[in-house]
Amino acid sequence: MAHLTPISWKIFEKFLLFVGCEFIREKGDHRIYQRVNLKRPVVIPRCKELPVFIIRNNLRVLGISPEEYLEILKRI
Repeated sequence: MAHLTPISWKIFEKFLLFVGCEFIREKGDHRIYQRVNLKRPVVIPRCKELPVFIIRNNLRVLGISPEEYLEILKRI
């Protein structure tokens, strides 16, 4: 099983854009992204480091495994 670590919201934003999400809006310090085939939007807070539980929950929404996520991070 892949070991996830906290990362900057800016890096996670690059990941979201790479997998086809598009920035919709910002409310307070939360940024909201959408993709055509998603049932609900992906929401990330603009904090110094995203906790692992936020990364894991958003990966579940996207339908991406932690292993795939780490491989994509290596590419961007």
